[in-house]
Amino acid sequence: MVGDGWTVLDRNWRCKLGELDIVAQRGGVLRFVEVKARQPGAQVDLEAVDHNKQRKLVRAADSWLLDHDDSWSEMAFSVALVDLREWSVEWIHDAFDA
Repeated sequence: MVGDGWTVLDRNWRCKLGELDIVAQRGGVLRFVEVKARQPGAQVDLEAVDHNKQRKLVRAADSWLLDHDDSWSEMAFSVALVDLREWSVEWIHDAFDA
């Protein structure tokens, strides 16, 4: 996703409500990306972004949006599962509803 015509607007953006690993846009589409790394031999999947983490991400995204006046035709949350042994990324787009 990132690098495929996407522009990274922020990395490791923090506020008192939480942190956003990556905020990226392409055209009118905005994505908040949560990055989860897999150590060799470990299983990490979408369950790593549980309901509590989702709630923190939504609050942080709301705060980020308050600081940015632009309008986007679409916004969503994605999860990037990074395999540190293989150096590969599995993208889960529209990972949860907000």
